Amino acid sequence: MYAITGITGKVGGTVARSLLAAGLPVRAVLRDASKAAPWKAAGCEIAIAGMDDAQALTQAFTGAQAVFVLLPPTFDPSPDFAESRAVITALDTALRAARPQRVVVLSTVGAQATERNLLTQLSNMEKTLGELPMPITFLRAAWFMENSVWDIPGARSEGRIDSMLQPTSRRIPMVATRDVGTTAASLLQQTWQGKRVVELEGPQTVSPDDIAATLGRLIGREVTARAVPRDSWEARLQAQSMLNPTPRMRMVDGFNEGWICFEHSTVKGQIGLETVLQELLQQQV
Repeated sequence: MYAITGITGKVGGTVARSLLAAGLPVRAVLRDASKAAPWKAAGCEIAIAGMDDAQALTQAFTGAQAVFVLLPPTFDPSPDFAESRAVITALDTALRAARPQRVVVLSTVGAQATERNLLTQLSNMEKTLGELPMPITFLRAAWFMENSVWDIPGARSEGRIDSMLQPTSRRIPMVATRDVGTTAASLLQQTWQGKRVVELEGPQTVSPDDIAATLGRLIGREVTARAVPRDSWEARLQAQSMLNPTPRMRMVDGFNEGWICFEHSTVKGQIGLETVLQELLQQQV
């Protein structure tokens, strides 16, 4: 049995579908019972558990050979990261009680960074869950290519994308969420000892200029990338209703300054930027 959290999202859904396609039993761990029907129809067992509910998570993980853990994203966290800390504590308690044979945890590029930023939530998760007594793999994924969905409206209407990643010509590791999910599914089926880190990126690094040029080809108009001035970030994010924009700003600083980076040699995914952007455009038709 493979217990999968975050199954309604892009990564978790791909993990589950990959395992089901291989004929393996899957337990869908859902926070919302109203979303269970399609997964039940696909052949999954269903477990209902809030990600901060240690008792419910223990029940969801009990009897599972392997568990896939995904921290629910909190893009505007409290200054002390209280939201993610509650989830991490519940996961640690549940996994220690349920004792699956192995665990795969979705982490992030730059989890080893010491500078406090939005990704510190995942650094905290690695530190806590890294003490678990069973074999555990942290899958550190690059920047998701699917984040480019936010660039599409401006590209279509104005022929421009605004980028906090800068200079816009600078390429960073990015990856498709489908590559993340299929890699996680493969890792769940492996056996290993102790703690290990697997770092994953796409077939090529990507810059905002690359995103703009590729979108331009796909929509049939010239698109350029514009660097958003650093001194305007805070007001811009506050206008989007963010109460605590500093962690997000520091995360982008980390990519721009190079201290959010991979620590080891990486595994390469297969899906390129153009494929992801084409899919995103088709979803918005």
